[in-house]
Amino acid sequence: MRTNNIALTAAALALAGLFAAGWALSPLRNPESSHKAGTAAPAVARTSLPGLVAASAEPRLASLTRLTPAKGQAVQAAGPFDDRFTMRDLTFNGSSVSGSATITSDVSDILEFEALAGFYDAGGHLVGTARFTYHHDESAGHADLSAGHTPNELEKFSIAVPANLRGKAVAAAVGVPVLVNE
Repeated sequence: MRTNNIALTAAALALAGLFAAGWALSPLRNPESSHKAGTAAPAVARTSLPGLVAASAEPRLASLTRLTPAKGQAVQAAGPFDDRFTMRDLTFNGSSVSGSATITSDVSDILEFEALAGFYDAGGHLVGTARFTYHHDESAGHADLSAGHTPNELEKFSIAVPANLRGKAVAAAVGVPVLVNE
């Protein structure tokens, strides 16, 4: 009887040891254990969202094709984030369009911002576009609002008329197709 108890105890300890070793080396416990040294770790997750197509080009604004600003004008083009900012001081001087956007939806730093300018000929037809893009520098770290940091909610921009449109572009429109803030 004593021999059976010793054998059962030894078997239970061996099984427990194997279980513990398997758990410790498991990819769920230690992701690095599932690949060989010197090779890249496997992808953690792959997702698929039905009906969602990956972007294949820069974001556009359909509203740019519906506008017909007069010579010398700079107007705002409708975009998906218009309820989150106010655009001010839009001016067109023949060689560039400039202005500013102030975030009104949140008190937080701007992380990504893109202003898309449409340029128009004397007949009010859209002849081309150009962009201004701002990307927050993550290496600067996140702001600590409790330490008295005032978040950057203002983005000034200037977008030059592309070389191939100089002399042809006489008006401009600007909209915001990309806006990410905290």
